[in-house]
Amino acid sequence: MNLKDKIAIVTGGSRGIGRAIALKLASLGAKVVVNYRVNAEAAQEVVEAIKAQGGEAIAVQADVRNADDAKRLVQTAQSTYGRLDILVNNAGIHRDNLLVRMSEEDWDAVMDTNLRGTFNCTKAAMRPMMKQRYGRIVNITSVSGLAGNPGQANYSAAKAGLVGFTKAVAKEVGPRKITVNAIAPGYITTDQTAYLPEEWKAKAIEMTPLGRAGSPEDIANAVAFLVSDEAGFVTGVVLRVDGGLVMMG
Repeated sequence: MNLKDKIAIVTGGSRGIGRAIALKLASLGAKVVVNYRVNAEAAQEVVEAIKAQGGEAIAVQADVRNADDAKRLVQTAQSTYGRLDILVNNAGIHRDNLLVRMSEEDWDAVMDTNLRGTFNCTKAAMRPMMKQRYGRIVNITSVSGLAGNPGQANYSAAKAGLVGFTKAVAKEVGPRKITVNAIAPGYITTDQTAYLPEEWKAKAIEMTPLGRAGSPEDIANAVAFLVSDEAGFVTGVVLRVDGGLVMMG
């Protein structure tokens, strides 16, 4: 796979899965805009890591929940590198609790980042991608959005929303040679899953046929395929990268 001179935005690119995606795309030749909301130091570390391996990258602060910030993020990519080829909507948060204990604030926070953020960034990216008649969009959903997960009604709902969003937008922009796909990770070892009880982690691995937790690099490798020319005839797909944890249709 060769992404030489492709321009990519990775939202939530300062850590975990986003960091791994940014590094992978850069290793294949893409110039990467590493988006972050608050952790400038971590985002800059990703940029320096990309530069150390001979790549090009910049860090851009933007809160994807805000439509104006999303527009500015896309405009910065264009003004810096001249175009935008790839958008990876990775930014996401958890606010886990049983539904009877879940606050409206925790519901709204997860919806705003995980679903509205993807809407804002995708809408902002549409105009340049449609004009150039080329684009690759990958949305990071979750197996929780496919099968549901107790204690994650907000997260599961937002991630399920991304599945429908992905398929609808894929149909809208396919005639403009833009592909829109989603990846549904299973249990992945990141700082976002570090808080989970050890017994839950052990159970997740036990339920995974491949017998291990996934790594951020497992997700990054799948993203790399979906944004490559090799996946030029793949759109509207939700690719599970879960070690077989959720086997559905």
